[in-house]
Amino acid sequence: MAERGLPLGIKMRHDSHYVEELAKANRSVGKVIAIDRIEPNPDQPRNEIGDLTELSASIKNQGILEPLLVKPRDNGTYMIIAGERRWRASKLAGLTEVPCIELDIDENTIAEIALVENLQRKDLTIWEVADGLLDLTVRFGYTHDDIAEKIGKSRSTVTESIAIAGLPKGIRARCVEGEITAKSVLIEISRQFDEDAMNALLDEILDKDLKRTDIRDKTRTEKELKKPEKAEPSRKASENVKAPTPPEGATEPEIETDEPEEESAANRFEFFAEDGSFELKIDFASEEEYSRKDILIALKNAFDAVKSGKSEE
Repeated sequence: MAERGLPLGIKMRHDSHYVEELAKANRSVGKVIAIDRIEPNPDQPRNEIGDLTELSASIKNQGILEPLLVKPRDNGTYMIIAGERRWRASKLAGLTEVPCIELDIDENTIAEIALVENLQRKDLTIWEVADGLLDLTVRFGYTHDDIAEKIGKSRSTVTESIAIAGLPKGIRARCVEGEITAKSVLIEISRQFDEDAMNALLDEILDKDLKRTDIRDKTRTEKELKKPEKAEPSRKASENVKAPTPPEGATEPEIETDEPEEESAANRFEFFAEDGSFELKIDFASEEEYSRKDILIALKNAFDAVKSGKSEE
């Protein structure tokens, strides 16, 4: 059986041969179908269709340049896989039939194509993009590299968008209400180590009307202040005292100990899994006693590095 899903070579929806590649990868038939026999996908990820005036006028003058992708149903109708806006605009333009490519694919692949096709729109909000990318990882197991290849974006762009999608509901609601849509600002908010810190940064952004550069400078300054200064090793008084010279011909006694040599754990946080599957140790560079906040920041930094793949480089 042929492997299902989007062809690996497909990136942008408007790349040349997009439809042709889909047709090659799946058993397909090109045909003209009556517009009233076509129905939208009830699971379409698009939240809003948007204004169709310009698209309708273009279709009325030039026709449909890119066929709709449809799946046949048992009742003789067709469900739209990709191209709902073109279908709706064609109805407004007075067309009675539209060119389509019929695909024999399963429900998962339909949802996958609909998501990828939807992500190519230029009028998506930053939240729609973020949620769509997250959906691809959750529902279809895409890696960030996979998504980057499919939609023609860099992996870092994908990772940042998915981080925005992971913002807590309360934080997202405040961002939407405050009309915060700049990606760089939302990324800085997502990098805070917990929800309280996110709210604190949001308070500053909204109260002081901070701009992108202000927030970037603020976070850089805070990171610099958190860097511990390298402390000079303390020299004990005993290190300045010379040991007595042993008599000629005598050997120095060996001091035996049952305890193995071990690194200094003066400022170390340790965690041991209850089932013994792993243990976690964090050695803090600062000589000051670490706090719960320091532990959370360290864990958040490690988590972000693993999630983005930087820990593997």
